[in-house]
Amino acid sequence: MVCKKGKLVTADTQNSAAHLDRLRHVYEFLQSESTLVLSTLGDDSLPHSAPLFYLVSHPLDLFWLSSADSAHSRNLRTTPAASVAVFRSTFQWQQIAGVQMRGLCSVVDENDRPGILSTYCKRFQLGSLLSLAIARSKLHRFRPNWLRYTDNHKRFGFKFELDL
Repeated sequence: MVCKKGKLVTADTQNSAAHLDRLRHVYEFLQSESTLVLSTLGDDSLPHSAPLFYLVSHPLDLFWLSSADSAHSRNLRTTPAASVAVFRSTFQWQQIAGVQMRGLCSVVDENDRPGILSTYCKRFQLGSLLSLAIARSKLHRFRPNWLRYTDNHKRFGFKFELDL
């Protein structure tokens, strides 16, 4: 049992219908988009951000491919904590919607890689054109522990936060 922002949060409220409905809503939003912005912290204590295609799975794990030599991959080997943002591209403030998440990253175990990679390649229609680059890439997992969802379509400034 924890008190957050004046509200009592228990195991029961974290598994409530409202909590699960919000998770489902965020999952569906993530399914509808394709690109995340991954933010990592470098050895020089400076932030680094990179846009990446991603695949979402239940509950809200995100997967992407990256070269082991990329700045964000090197950063994650040192500091696995990261943040991710996914948002709808728009020029209308009423259409701004997105999710910000914080969590931990890891490289996917070789036993789990084939199934996830197959789904990832189908989603982005990668075919065999990039097979050599894919074979050399690391498949990463982001597991969020906190998120904030924003949707101005509902009303200006509409948002909710979830601890996961």
